[in-house]
Amino acid sequence: MSDKEPSGAEKMFGDFAPALVHFTDDVLFGEVWRRTGLTPKERSLVTVAALATNGNTEQLVFHLNLAKENGNTEAELIEALTHLAFYAGWPQPMAAMAVAKQVFTA
Repeated sequence: MSDKEPSGAEKMFGDFAPALVHFTDDVLFGEVWRRTGLTPKERSLVTVAALATNGNTEQLVFHLNLAKENGNTEAELIEALTHLAFYAGWPQPMAAMAVAKQVFTA
């Protein structure tokens, strides 16, 4: 039995989807996020932008908090979402900004 705290993916999917847990924990966060081509701060900003432009607001709560942990300021994240409104269509960044407001004012 491991003393390690289960990951978010493990808590959500555990035995239900073990392959997805593996790919999330070991490949995405274990390998991709640890590559040296971008800093964690840059990876977080890119990830927030991708989620926002694709309308994946359900994942933004986690990734906005991770972006802050990785060194992005709330002002930088708000500015990035504002900038995206002109390049990614208005509705998706507006929805992302609503999530950011909830996260940053909680």
